[in-house]
Amino acid sequence: MHIDLHTLIQTYGYPLTFIGALFEGETILALAGLAAHRGHLALPLLWLLAAMGGMLGDTIYFALGRRYGAQMLSRWPRFIPAIERVQGLVHRNPALAVILVRFLYGLRIAGPVVIGSGQLEWPRYLALNAVGALSWSACWLAVGYALGATAERLIGNLAKVERELFLAVLVGALVVGVSLKIRARTRIAGAADRTPPTA
Repeated sequence: MHIDLHTLIQTYGYPLTFIGALFEGETILALAGLAAHRGHLALPLLWLLAAMGGMLGDTIYFALGRRYGAQMLSRWPRFIPAIERVQGLVHRNPALAVILVRFLYGLRIAGPVVIGSGQLEWPRYLALNAVGALSWSACWLAVGYALGATAERLIGNLAKVERELFLAVLVGALVVGVSLKIRARTRIAGAADRTPPTA
């Protein structure tokens, strides 16, 4: 069955980029960057949508942390080591924590919740969150765009292998994502085992 990849990407590319960024989907952003390199989507608009999705997602988690922080954190006992990492980062440099936490795999939900449960005021958080979201979305869109540029240098005209290229990037990103998730869970479990029991 013939699939018009150009029409498919133009129809769903922009909303999927926003939704992917809302849930911290690096894979979606990398594919969007690749689509921009191939001329299917406009990079500036992708950056705006991705940043908006990223800002909205973390703002929701921050608000939940503001309202239910202690209760939510108490329900994630196996994430205590990760939560303590975020708390340490927030204690050392709250502004840097807001910007960097979205780049730390395994802390994307716990991070904003922990920050929200602290003393950071809304105006400062929103400004720092915008900086972090713009940086994070630009980074992953650039990864996808660079992959397209590299493939073009190596292969030449990508028109005949475009579907295969998108599929390869998708599979590669999923493999890396699963590997990172397993590694993060193993690290969390190991840290939890080393944590002495409380009296």
